[in-house]
Amino acid sequence: MADPATEGRRLRRSFGRLAVLGALLVVAGLVGLVYTGLATLTSMLLFGWLLLIGGFVGLLHAIDSRGTNYFWLGVVVAALNIAAGVVVIRHPQGTAEALTMFAALLFLTGGVFRLVGSVVVRGPQFGWTLLQGVFGLLLGLLVLFDWPHSSLYVLGLFFSLALLFDGLGLLATGLGGRRVVSMVSESMTPERSERRVTGEPSASPSEERHKWSKE
Repeated sequence: MADPATEGRRLRRSFGRLAVLGALLVVAGLVGLVYTGLATLTSMLLFGWLLLIGGFVGLLHAIDSRGTNYFWLGVVVAALNIAAGVVVIRHPQGTAEALTMFAALLFLTGGVFRLVGSVVVRGPQFGWTLLQGVFGLLLGLLVLFDWPHSSLYVLGLFFSLALLFDGLGLLATGLGGRRVVSMVSESMTPERSERRVTGEPSASPSEERHKWSKE
């Protein structure tokens, strides 16, 4: 059986590393919000390398499964991923422009569908859905009207916000976990641990206060 104190220290170290990772992501997100152009370029290069590595991994899996019905499908998908990764890495600016246009069209279509759906259905969330539709429509129009210049900051802004919120979540989880583990470790005093091992009943809070008053 593992020692509770050793297990508590191990958990605190794990949550501490999680909090450090969250803090690094928060710092990266804040830097990306300041330098959105650099964040856009970084996100495109990261996206390209992920496609490239995923394509090679998929190709290896396809080679391992040769002789099956899915061999050629796996080879084609892997080849497409590798080709897309090479294009993104060699032309990050053009890829950012294309993805920004695609994001603007998504915002526009999503905003229009939410607006029409909220007006037609008029459900209990009518106001919130209508607000989401207006916001999506305006955001899509702003990105589209400023295209291709908007490709220099839109993707970097989204990438930085994702890093920031993910970092805040990890930071809160790490700090909260360390606090909970510390509280549980402090509650398990040596006297109470000995009572649990020997089978003696733990003293109630009133009995402990009475004992201290006698001393």
